[in-house]
Amino acid sequence: MSETVLVQAQPRQGIRELSAHRSYLIMMAAKIISRFGDSIDSIAYSWMVYVLTGSEVLMGTLFALNFIPGIAFSLFTGVLVDRWSKKKIVILANAGRGIMVMLTALLYFTGSLQPWHLFVFTFINSSFECFSTPAEMSLVPRLLPKELLLTGNSITSSVARTAELGGMAAAGGIIALVGISGSMIIDAATFFIAAFLFLWIRLKPEDQPAVIHTDMPPAHKRTSYWKEFLSGLQFVKKERLILLTMFAAAFVNLCLAPWNVLQPVYVKEILHSGPFGLSLLGISLVIGMILSGIWISQKGARYKKSSLIVFGFLLLGVTYSLLYVPSLFTLYPLYVATLFCFGMGFAVSFVSTPISTYMMEVTPREMLGRIGALSNMLSTCTVPLGGVIAGFAGTFMSANFIFLIFGLFMIIPGLVLLTQKSFMSL
Repeated sequence: MSETVLVQAQPRQGIRELSAHRSYLIMMAAKIISRFGDSIDSIAYSWMVYVLTGSEVLMGTLFALNFIPGIAFSLFTGVLVDRWSKKKIVILANAGRGIMVMLTALLYFTGSLQPWHLFVFTFINSSFECFSTPAEMSLVPRLLPKELLLTGNSITSSVARTAELGGMAAAGGIIALVGISGSMIIDAATFFIAAFLFLWIRLKPEDQPAVIHTDMPPAHKRTSYWKEFLSGLQFVKKERLILLTMFAAAFVNLCLAPWNVLQPVYVKEILHSGPFGLSLLGISLVIGMILSGIWISQKGARYKKSSLIVFGFLLLGVTYSLLYVPSLFTLYPLYVATLFCFGMGFAVSFVSTPISTYMMEVTPREMLGRIGALSNMLSTCTVPLGGVIAGFAGTFMSANFIFLIFGLFMIIPGLVLLTQKSFMSL
């Protein structure tokens, strides 16, 4: 007697499958527009701060201030994000950031902008991000089915990076055409457009915020803030793999901080180049992220997330370490370094995208705000720490040797994760 074998159909993956999810496409469009504006603003804002203050110390202090709200508030804003409408939070955060950028541009245009304004506006903008980042993370699983999360996250990352690249390329011409104030007004407009687009996002009825009836006794309206806060921490403590992936992501930020801090020194002293070299390395890094994001969106579902993450760590560590090599070349060291930067960019998506996707898949929807905020806080804490370490180490050793050391450190998590059977089963 012949046997009938039933083969379970594998969920369809790829870019085309996203076209059926209109609200997610709207969210992606909003991110593209805001990222384009951000990349223009980053150049215009940096130049504006330098012109206004002429102080490297103030510039460094403003850079550090960006991270303080994330460290101080993220752990506590997650509960509020889980309680409130995620859609409204993102709309208000984008609109608020647009207002702050617009106000900065107008004050600069009229000659009224003072250094203390920059500190206040930077702190407020970073505080808005403490709400918008976990809220956007919470929205993704509500707009996409589980089998499309990896595809959606990787494609969104790629198109956002493409928008950043376009903004970087257009920034010089835009600043020359409309000035610093005009460039920042364009950035403010992108925030307002993003907020408007989110108005058109539609959630399923079960994903709408619950209505609390006023005739219920106050004690039963909801659990206390601290109970919800502690429940998020208990969930992470219980889900060991989530905690492991959080620390892995934070470790990546720690190891990459020297690259962000010492890149200009590396380009000038090791590669013997200038702004062109700095731009070339940045572009190659972003192109690597874009291409790996596209590959993961099309092929990533065929592999275990653990395999993608381990591969990403190993490739990132190796290519990061190889930035030491261009110092040994007398011919074209810049282009050798550009190749390794491309490899670093290509590796980053293999680490970040599967980690964020895994967190979205296993975290209960009602806790995504808390877990996302906690992850954001851990990652944010390591950035200034890595920057301090890099600055201190830079007084004793060359930038390329520091990259070699941190690149070798980056390989360690990949090797450790390979030994974790529970992790490798992901």
